[in-house]
Amino acid sequence: MALRTNHFVWLPLCLVSLAHAQVRDRARDLGIPLDGTPGRYNAITDVAGVEVGYVTLMQGQGKRVIGQGPIRTGVTAILPRGKATLEPVFAAFYAGNGNGDMTGTHWIEETGVLETPIMITNTLSVGTVRDAVVDWMVKRNAPGPFWYPVVAETSDGGLNDMKGLHVKPEHAFQALDAARGGAIAEGNVGGGTGMNCHGFKGGTGSSSRVLTEAAGGYTVGVLVQCNYGTRSQLRIAGIPVGREVTGLTPCVSQTIDPPLVAFDGTQVPVCAAGASPSAEEPELGSIIIVVATDAPLSPDQLKRVVRRVALGMGRMGSNNGNGSGDIFIAFSTANRGVDWGNSARSTLPAPTMVRLGSGLMDPLFTATVEATEEAIINAMLGAETMTGADYRRSWALPHDQVKRILAKYNRLVH
Repeated sequence: MALRTNHFVWLPLCLVSLAHAQVRDRARDLGIPLDGTPGRYNAITDVAGVEVGYVTLMQGQGKRVIGQGPIRTGVTAILPRGKATLEPVFAAFYAGNGNGDMTGTHWIEETGVLETPIMITNTLSVGTVRDAVVDWMVKRNAPGPFWYPVVAETSDGGLNDMKGLHVKPEHAFQALDAARGGAIAEGNVGGGTGMNCHGFKGGTGSSSRVLTEAAGGYTVGVLVQCNYGTRSQLRIAGIPVGREVTGLTPCVSQTIDPPLVAFDGTQVPVCAAGASPSAEEPELGSIIIVVATDAPLSPDQLKRVVRRVALGMGRMGSNNGNGSGDIFIAFSTANRGVDWGNSARSTLPAPTMVRLGSGLMDPLFTATVEATEEAIINAMLGAETMTGADYRRSWALPHDQVKRILAKYNRLVH
């Protein structure tokens, strides 16, 4: 029997750590025209060695009670070389707009070396996850006297009791331990569980590109935690889909006392036929984007690659708005053993490093833009409608309407 207190319904905590299920059609399944050739899984895990793990936390429904719920959150873990080795990789980061957080980036900017997993969670749980990564690395006897864990965030405060700090150290451990290669789940999973994107339900998405043999045959993989943008901005395959989707405006499944109000002070309508839509919310979200490649790139070249992520967002209609934390990181799994950062003493003679010629970078730039665009679309298509704190409902992007709109403009692959 559920216990009702202050309109909050207690339900057993649902904790899911599987990262491999796919339950909804992805962009290519719907016939959305996308450039480039994806890898086997069309995911960041197409880059050999990269592993991804999730913990998804879901509990309760009803009015928000800080410290109790409802809970709609989680943790995502990306291990550049998998759990088998914590050997560092070359890396670079870039902020399209800095209204967000990604820890550990000062050392990456200084040396171009990433020595820890990459974690993504909600805004107020960054510290918990950061400390948990240190503990996890200590328990695994990782080399080095200290580390600067990379933990990034987007805010799930609309659907989740974010101030209740429901992400615990053990959840970060579980996400790390669950990390695997292969196909990965998308939508309402991991750190993306309670996120919204372009006015619809958002979350986690991924995609990849494999270059031709003439361009080196390298792989580029992208993973996003999508929580940014407005509905009117949303473009898919160049079409302003967000402006043409009908219905499905933000609403509440039932009212509370006092009622939930929108940013303009008006009451958020109850989800029902004929309800007056709320005014479009200003962009106050964020997006974290992780780029992986097996191309032999130096940190300065990875900086060039990671800057191109914003162009992929631009294809979706984003302008990296003031209220958004658009923060990106890229790493290369090539050049093993060249630089251990703080994790080992340097030795002479220095290891040989391979660096791609600058004139050969264009295919990698293109692959990054294309995979970023598709990963965001996959995040939205993979998400399912969610009702969270205060009965707030976030609608999934309707697959049928997307297909109808793109077909109208002859932009659907048959």
